[in-house]
Amino acid sequence: MPDAESYSANDPRLGLLLEGIVRLAAGDLNTRIPVSDARDEIDAVIMGTNLLAEDLQIVYEELEERVQARTRQLNEAHLAMRHMAMTDPLTGLSNRSAFATALSEAQATGEQGNKRPAILLLDMDGFKAINDSLGHTIGDKVLETVATRISGAVREQDMVARMGGDEFAVLLPGVTPAEASAIGSRILAAVVGVMEIEGQHLRCGASMGLRMAEPGQRAEELMIEADIAMYESKADGRGKLKVFEPDMLLARQMRNQMVGELKEAITGSQLVLYYQPIIRLDTREIEGVEALVRWNHPTRGIIMPDEFIPIAEETGMISDLGGWVLRTAVEQLKQWRSDPLTSGHNFSMRINVSAADLQRLEFIEDVREALASADLDPSLLVLELTESAVIQGNDLDRYTLNSLRRLGVGLEIDDFGTGYSSISYLRQLPVDTVKVDRTLLSALGSDPAQPALLVAVLQLIRACGLAAVWEGIESAEQADYLLSIGCTSGQGYYFSRPLPEAQLTEQLKHHKTWPVS
Repeated sequence: MPDAESYSANDPRLGLLLEGIVRLAAGDLNTRIPVSDARDEIDAVIMGTNLLAEDLQIVYEELEERVQARTRQLNEAHLAMRHMAMTDPLTGLSNRSAFATALSEAQATGEQGNKRPAILLLDMDGFKAINDSLGHTIGDKVLETVATRISGAVREQDMVARMGGDEFAVLLPGVTPAEASAIGSRILAAVVGVMEIEGQHLRCGASMGLRMAEPGQRAEELMIEADIAMYESKADGRGKLKVFEPDMLLARQMRNQMVGELKEAITGSQLVLYYQPIIRLDTREIEGVEALVRWNHPTRGIIMPDEFIPIAEETGMISDLGGWVLRTAVEQLKQWRSDPLTSGHNFSMRINVSAADLQRLEFIEDVREALASADLDPSLLVLELTESAVIQGNDLDRYTLNSLRRLGVGLEIDDFGTGYSSISYLRQLPVDTVKVDRTLLSALGSDPAQPALLVAVLQLIRACGLAAVWEGIESAEQADYLLSIGCTSGQGYYFSRPLPEAQLTEQLKHHKTWPVS
């Protein structure tokens, strides 16, 4: 082997070696340096460099495969997380976020001929009662069944989403108004069918709002307007489809304004009570008064309860409103019984009670405290309850009613004859009195069969051991007929309209019997 000094600095292999090392250092791992036939020390260095390049290439390829595998895993995890973030975990439908994104994309696409995007927003009717009475497990299965039925009633290109709770939405990417209404009606028909869940046969309808998108409208605005239409559907009797109209928005704005004003009215001094007498038909003396709340609005004047009571119920203010009525009415009865000019009348106070109050354990104590504060015997207070509130109630409602009965308070079913009127439920309820709805009396004189019906209703009530009060008496003939068949108590415009406290007080001071001249 020649000495190192014998190698020529001009040996071309040295240049090739240097160039190869530079390429390898630059990352070109495919570089290989040719080996000569000399097989000397320079060739040995070249071979070693080639072997190192091969090892580096193997390591790099393995590392690249690992990076690719990890990248795939990260992408799959990202897609899975994105799917979870955009999917309702109970039903597997899209969620609110996914729906909003899809709606924005559909709006960006714009109109397609005479077709445009539309939203169907539906809220279940009667779901809360199922959830409360049968439990959340059954409730969840109802929602799953409803989700399946909605999905089966739409087109392949439509998007179904659960917005939360018992509210669902459907995005129709391109439809005419007629097509959207037809799909909505198909969904309502599918949802309302009987469901068999764990041996229970359940029925749960829906109320629906339809909003056809206008060009350039924001997704949030469309959702609000679909919600307004759905709210109108519920207010109109449920189980219907309502198409959004601009005047609905104005009505909602006025309602929202009224919500804020009602809060001020309850905490301020804008509420007033009117009192309508209940009269003994034989002696024409007053035996009770029904407290009826009115809202003395600072700019609109007197607002009747049918305009603001539903708002109080929907917003949760009904208990505060009812508490004010209870305390004010009981205190007023105390004043009448304490004043020598009105104390000669011995009558009770009737107060309407909401279904929400029956769900509050505190309500029993509220009644007890109001009576104690006014130093009144509990029998002087009669609480009026609607048929539906009593019949559809749960165990807590029945506990409240039984507790009030033990307290000594009178309990009366209002509007009897408009809903569930039957012996079976009358015999089971812890009530004392039944107030018969005015509609049964209004046909007297025009329907030959009506007298026999009135007698049968009175016998039904008496057979259950209850007293009867007839409302809607508007003439002396009606009052006399009711007395002739054995009814002893009545209420109506023939005797008196609801009166403000001052006017009724004057009547009490100067008259012992009704109607007054």
